[in-house]
Amino acid sequence: MISLQDLTFSYRKGHLVLNNLQLHFEPGRIYGLLGKNGAGKSSLLYNICGLLYPQAGQCQVMGFNPAKRQPAFLRQVYLLPEAFHLPDVDIDQYVRLYAPFYPGFDSAAFDRHLDVFEVPRRQQLHALSHGQQKKVLISFALATTARILIMDEPTNGLDIPSKRQFRKVIAGCLREDQCMIISTHQVKDLDSLIDEVLILENGRIILKEPVTRITEKLSFRQVLSLEETEAPLYSEGALKGYAIVAVNRREEHSRLDMEMFFNAVMVEKEKILPLFTR
Repeated sequence: MISLQDLTFSYRKGHLVLNNLQLHFEPGRIYGLLGKNGAGKSSLLYNICGLLYPQAGQCQVMGFNPAKRQPAFLRQVYLLPEAFHLPDVDIDQYVRLYAPFYPGFDSAAFDRHLDVFEVPRRQQLHALSHGQQKKVLISFALATTARILIMDEPTNGLDIPSKRQFRKVIAGCLREDQCMIISTHQVKDLDSLIDEVLILENGRIILKEPVTRITEKLSFRQVLSLEETEAPLYSEGALKGYAIVAVNRREEHSRLDMEMFFNAVMVEKEKILPLFTR
């Protein structure tokens, strides 16, 4: 569905933002793109959308070259950027203006998502808070039914109840012919949503693994004392003892803690990454 071959991108000569990336994204999956500030996450997303162009290599999305920005391509791709500017119209006018570009726009789904987010339909966009505006855009993005859905920091600006609503709206809405990529620093907001985790560091993908394989290789659990378990790969102090990431030697089932996993990889690359190359 999305194929990147030897993709290289930079904003200025001698400073590579994306370095020789080899990536494939499949339909029917939600990908979580993680990385520190400046790792190249937004640049990767914008190359996929055709808003930035690679200096070398190829990017193919549904058979299209995104850089050509063909209408048939744009109708099947929706990007929700981190920063946005909305016109001075109400929600109904916004839909009338922009929905016709997307042939599969689902008005009923848009209304359902707004209901979950508790956003009144008859509102001026400029009268809404930043968080409410983002809820409208998330609802619109999903209602386009575009085959490629890309969200850059979608939960920034959302309060705790709204983040719960976000997870409810996203869960179960993806069709088999769609692919969703979510880039975020709010890692905990993606728990239970993600099918596959990608970690980008210094312009390279250092890990790309399904959640099922991560929990097959690693165990995430709480212990009262580090002395009661074999030496973990990574640990953090918790309210009651320690939260740890350990090699899953007993084939136990545990729930992926996305934030713990990301922190563990960043701190203990030499210990963790080799587990996924065997």
